[in-house]
Amino acid sequence: MAIFNRVYCQKCKKGYNVYNDKLKEINCKHCGQLIKVNPKAANYFIEYYAFGKRKREKVGSSRTFAGAALGKRKVEIAENKFFNIKREEKIRFEDFSGEYFRLHSKVNNARSGREDFHNINMLKKFFAGKCLDEITPKQIEEFKAVRAGEVSPASINRQLACLKSIFNKAIAWRKFSGTNPVKGVKLFRENNQRLRFLEKEEIGRLLACCPKHIKPLIVVALNTGMRRGEILGLKWSDVDLRRDIIYLLNTKNGEKREIPMNAYVKNALMSVPRDPQDELIFSTGNGRPFKNFRKSFFTALEKSAIKGFRFHDLRHTFASHLVMSGIDLNTVRELLGHKSIKMTLRYAHLSPHHKKAAVSVLTKMMDTIWTPENKFSQNEESICSTSGSAVYR
Repeated sequence: MAIFNRVYCQKCKKGYNVYNDKLKEINCKHCGQLIKVNPKAANYFIEYYAFGKRKREKVGSSRTFAGAALGKRKVEIAENKFFNIKREEKIRFEDFSGEYFRLHSKVNNARSGREDFHNINMLKKFFAGKCLDEITPKQIEEFKAVRAGEVSPASINRQLACLKSIFNKAIAWRKFSGTNPVKGVKLFRENNQRLRFLEKEEIGRLLACCPKHIKPLIVVALNTGMRRGEILGLKWSDVDLRRDIIYLLNTKNGEKREIPMNAYVKNALMSVPRDPQDELIFSTGNGRPFKNFRKSFFTALEKSAIKGFRFHDLRHTFASHLVMSGIDLNTVRELLGHKSIKMTLRYAHLSPHHKKAAVSVLTKMMDTIWTPENKFSQNEESICSTSGSAVYR
């Protein structure tokens, strides 16, 4: 802790801190100019350390007042009443991320809570042992580089989004006072245009190979385009068998949706054994959603010789076949529950076979022009010979 007088060179304007009050003049180290130290034109500052950080404050022209101000700061720091510098609590990432999941993810993001849990566990593997103020953008770039060799760009972006949300909550809850280190980290470019859906013959093979306990679930997915979570969360009270309508109350975008049932969906739901004590349609029998069908689904895919296919692609199949059947995109958008038509265009793709069939229509339309090749050749030969004789006669 000290008091110094700030003086400036009149020639080059460079400033110097003079801690010794007995000095009358000093030489400028930059230009060599002699600088006079005038006590009557003094510019006093106080210098001290608080919680490991150096602080300097301008006081004025009075040396006595500067001494009193410095003494006051000493007392405030000793009594822990100095508030100009906030004492930051050292919080480890693994501790706060657990608090974030408990107070934020589970409460506000019930649908994505499972995804947050997975992302937080992956982030802990890399940032465990580090305090929040020790995590830098460079370390986050290193995390990106490591994960780039393990998972897809989309998965990395979801984990970075989770990390950014964690720091935003740390700032909002006053657990972290710095700048969010994820803010300047660039996300990967994603390619979500997955062109995979089942052809009609593949649908038949898949249903023929499906075990009895998951076949109704597959039929519902193929004929409604509902998401996996929407199907597993279906309750008997959500289904109106008289009006043939399924009411979805808990959707991804938060909006209610009505889905009409065709005969296949209705028969599939009626084939599911109903437990009066269980309100869920697809459940394990104890009120819990039916989740353990992943192995059975992939076994059915293997038996039916279908490769590169996921459960979510059943939704792609539903949308694609509607579009190929001539259903307008806005109707498909409503059935899928998209707020924007832009999202629906992602599902409104056509298979190469269907495109080929579309181009083949030209063959029938142009048949009267291009088919009579012999006649065309004879006429062309006659014209050429006639014009040739006319020119070279």
